[in-house]
Amino acid sequence: MKAIQVKECGGPEKMEYGDIATPEPGPHQARIKVAAAGVNFIDVYFRTGLYKADLPITLGMEGAGVVDTIGPDTAGIQPGDRVAWAMTRGSYAEYAVVPAAQLVKIPEGTDSKTAAAAILQGMTAHYLTHSTFPLKAGDTCLVHAAAGGAGRLIVQMAKMLGARVFGTVSTEAKAALARAAGIDEVIFYTKQDFEAEVKRLTGGRGVDVIYDSVGATTFLKGLNCIRPRGMMVLFGQSSGPVAPIDPNILNPKGSLFLTRPSLGHHCATREELLWRAGDVLGWIASGKLKLQIDRTYKMADAAQAHRDLESRATAGKLLLLPG
Repeated sequence: MKAIQVKECGGPEKMEYGDIATPEPGPHQARIKVAAAGVNFIDVYFRTGLYKADLPITLGMEGAGVVDTIGPDTAGIQPGDRVAWAMTRGSYAEYAVVPAAQLVKIPEGTDSKTAAAAILQGMTAHYLTHSTFPLKAGDTCLVHAAAGGAGRLIVQMAKMLGARVFGTVSTEAKAALARAAGIDEVIFYTKQDFEAEVKRLTGGRGVDVIYDSVGATTFLKGLNCIRPRGMMVLFGQSSGPVAPIDPNILNPKGSLFLTRPSLGHHCATREELLWRAGDVLGWIASGKLKLQIDRTYKMADAAQAHRDLESRATAGKLLLLPG
């Protein structure tokens, strides 16, 4: 089968498109004929070596397709089922083997591209807004990269929960996308000091929580924008990893809370996975949650997809399509 592999960590040019052996499912696993694979920053982190894995690796932590075959003792899934998954690597390929416990069935009326675009970032937005810092009516949050794939979903879920939402964007075009998602206040980080804007908009109090997927360029300044005993949620590092800090800095800034969560720890049980995925796919099917697919690429063009993602010139989800 055709797949994208990384045999040596580095830039997008290290992604090789070629033939590898078609994987066979083991016990409690299913093999999926991939219809679409999501492109995410976690794939970049594995490609560069920021996240460690034994090489060679097949990239891709999110996908959707049709069950091709199942391994021994696999329950709940049958060949022909349309399914989606996240947090199992290997979706940048024509076939992927996934533990059956991590598969969710795609609702009728939802196509595979939509499911592949929604499952990882949608469940990420869900755990951030419903579990890490559970928003409620009257809370105020700041969402960095508010026009991105995850950012727009966070904005929409925050508004569902009654929060007041600020978001940083770079351009008027991205501001329009954030406003369409329901954002209350847009901050242009390219020409405004987001710390000063947050303080102005909150009368000096600061926000209850920041959802930060950017990392190095936003983190330290963000700590100055949070109200006493508020929370910094660092869930990504698109601008690079945050340098080590002395935790004592959280005290004079207001006894702040700091967390670095991940999706895997928030889908620790089958029940939790089905709750989050069910909400996300159900809201999309009903029109309550709007998904933005920015671009699709042939699987062979995965390197270009990574270049586009890292350029921060995209707004919405990027997908790879096999074949």
